[in-house]
Amino acid sequence: MKYIFLFLIISIPSFAHLGTVKGKVVENKNRLPMRGATVFIEELNIGSITDESGSFYIKEIPAGEYNIRVSLIGYAYKQEKIKVSNDEIKVLEFYLDISEISLSELRVSAANPQKQQLINSLDIKLRPIQNSQEVLRIIPGLVMGQHAGGGKAEQIFLRGFDIDHGTDIALSVDGMPINMVSHAHGQGYADSHFIIPEMIEAVDFKKGMYDTEKGNFATAGWANFKTKRILDEGFIKTEIGQFNTYRFVGAQNLLKVTNKNSLYVAGEYNYSDAFFESPQHFKRLNFMSKYHGHLSKNTNLTFSASTFKSNWDASGQIPERAVATGQIGYFGAIDPTEGGQTSRTNLNAEFLTFTNKDIVWKNQVYYSKYDFELFSNFTFFLADPVNGDQIKQKENRSLWGYSSNASLSHSIAQKQSTFSAGLQYRQDKTLDSELSRTLSKIEILERLKFGNINELNSSIFAEEEIALSNKLSMVLGLRYEIFRNSYLDKLENQQSNLVKSQIVLPKFNLYYTANKNLQFYLNTGKGFHSNDSRAVVTQNGLLTLPGAYGLDLGSLWK
Repeated sequence: MKYIFLFLIISIPSFAHLGTVKGKVVENKNRLPMRGATVFIEELNIGSITDESGSFYIKEIPAGEYNIRVSLIGYAYKQEKIKVSNDEIKVLEFYLDISEISLSELRVSAANPQKQQLINSLDIKLRPIQNSQEVLRIIPGLVMGQHAGGGKAEQIFLRGFDIDHGTDIALSVDGMPINMVSHAHGQGYADSHFIIPEMIEAVDFKKGMYDTEKGNFATAGWANFKTKRILDEGFIKTEIGQFNTYRFVGAQNLLKVTNKNSLYVAGEYNYSDAFFESPQHFKRLNFMSKYHGHLSKNTNLTFSASTFKSNWDASGQIPERAVATGQIGYFGAIDPTEGGQTSRTNLNAEFLTFTNKDIVWKNQVYYSKYDFELFSNFTFFLADPVNGDQIKQKENRSLWGYSSNASLSHSIAQKQSTFSAGLQYRQDKTLDSELSRTLSKIEILERLKFGNINELNSSIFAEEEIALSNKLSMVLGLRYEIFRNSYLDKLENQQSNLVKSQIVLPKFNLYYTANKNLQFYLNTGKGFHSNDSRAVVTQNGLLTLPGAYGLDLGSLWK
């Protein structure tokens, strides 16, 4: 608690006698707030980038006349001459019109440009993308690989981590977590195939464990998919390929898009037999709907609902010697009965409020119903020469959560600063999580694990970003996590056991911008990924929350 108290002390605003410019950047066509627009005062060589509410703040401005310029890729820039007086708070609004892309018109300015790492809609449109997880390949240094028929989440490699299916990267969509704790196939399993790729507007991402707002699994990094708030126009797309491959996707507005509300629906269907000798019979069906509206002048509501189902057959990995001896072909299979099925239904509501005290307050509630069943065979006939070594991993899960985050732009010793704080809550319950030995996906030979999981994670965090000078900025953060793991082992007929644990995560980031072409940075912090509840309870809480420590020291030159 002493750390949090320290944050509150250093965050008390101090008032200067210089001027302030604040306001909003809005899309002229639909009157939606524009996130990520650059607002730049040319004479002072300072600027700001708009947040989710389209708001910007530029403080500590000496009295005088200035040219202020607003730009965003894909939009015509706006320029306006303003006059600022001491102690004046000038409020501005800018309305941007869609235009042809002209990179010469864009100038980006931020004390900490590393916080503005994102994949925008143009990045996505310029690449052929068949599913949402392929979008992550745009992140520099991130490598992905698919196996077992295409229905599973891809395996991810980043910053030297073999992340498996998500153990050390925190993935989310519109703030709702994708990673599954204590998953039947692997800790942190992150399957984002329920996101229709054409409906992705942008992806925020960051490498490392240095963001206070991010907790479990964010050790190698994190990424947040952001789906479209509005649909500019309806569309239908058909794709046909080899090996009985088909894809149909479409979207349509259900309400006329206005500056007050919008509602659209979208759907996707995939089928493919793929190039394996044993047909894949892969099917994926996706539906989503999203509403965006104004509950009041300063409060926006975004509500989305989606459902997804996928099933497939898989050939799995094969031994090289079997191909060399001609026992099977290069695209053949030892056990062609591998495969699986999965489904996920989501409800997600986000409330974004801009208060009269210049506080941006975001609240979110979400719920997911998730099912998973996977049949694999890694060793073929090694353990059981008669029936084979096929296994089944299965679970039936419900997860829900709430998060709240507020940020305030203020001054410390006449320096522009931003204080943010929040809390997060998530609970997962699974029914009959199972690991069994099976025969041909039909007969259960032996249950190895069978039980119910109940896992709760709550956290609070606070962060102060301080512009120490026009060239030097610092970010101090602290995060506190609490976990409660419970597992009911139905094979042993035991009572549900409970383990509680906690972890404190300090963060410290320093950025020095020598000039417009060169910046030096120091990122340090502590992160973690949680372990599976079944292992945690069995070992009486040993290594429940293994910590990770990181330090990045480097420079950016452009």
